[in-house]
Amino acid sequence: MILPALASQIVYGRVGWAIVAATVVCTLWRSAVPMSRATLAAIVAGALAVMALPGNLSPAWYLGLAFQYPSGLLVGCCLLRLTQRWNGSRRSQAMPQMLAGVLALAGLLLYLDALGVLTRGYYYAGFGGTVAPLVAIVLAVACALAIILQHSRGHAAALLGAVVLFSVLRLPTGNLWDALLDPLLFGWAIVALLAGARRRAGRRTSGCVAANDGEPVPGAALQPLAAEHFSSLKEQVGGQ
Repeated sequence: MILPALASQIVYGRVGWAIVAATVVCTLWRSAVPMSRATLAAIVAGALAVMALPGNLSPAWYLGLAFQYPSGLLVGCCLLRLTQRWNGSRRSQAMPQMLAGVLALAGLLLYLDALGVLTRGYYYAGFGGTVAPLVAIVLAVACALAIILQHSRGHAAALLGAVVLFSVLRLPTGNLWDALLDPLLFGWAIVALLAGARRRAGRRTSGCVAANDGEPVPGAALQPLAAEHFSSLKEQVGGQ
């Protein structure tokens, strides 16, 4: 088990929390005027300056007490979101459903294991000298192929960055799972799954309503037959 240097952890924590905080501010931006690049740069610079304050004057101090360090994947996803906002893309998918499902399942297993419910040692395997390197290599190769094939390149690059950060600097904690998942990212994945389920349910409801609107009304379909039958009865009565 090789742990990262304390100085690099402190620097990473300050920079990582600044990127996460800037992303939250940009996500909550609800002004009628679209966010300009100058405004985005000012938000990021302000977050970096605030997080760089010494000791407990920095919000990163309290965020570290509550959440330790942001995972490399969370920081990568936030950087991706900021880049999309910088390029003017406001409605891009921040968390794909497949990635959200994998993160939710992995987080559930790891947190149940950490709480002692499963007691399988999944979390501590992230410190190991066999499982962690193998998983990191497989993920790196998969991300490289996804980038080459241009399949979810942004999120593949974010995941690859988290793996490289762990492999080279052992950040954030020396545990592979901490580089790929944290409580905030786990919550983000759950919210993304719920939002996706709600959208699918809404589309199914809209499809059912549209299908019902396109179906002929039984009463309207029977009206010509009733009129024809009534006319034939009148003819018969008149003929008698």
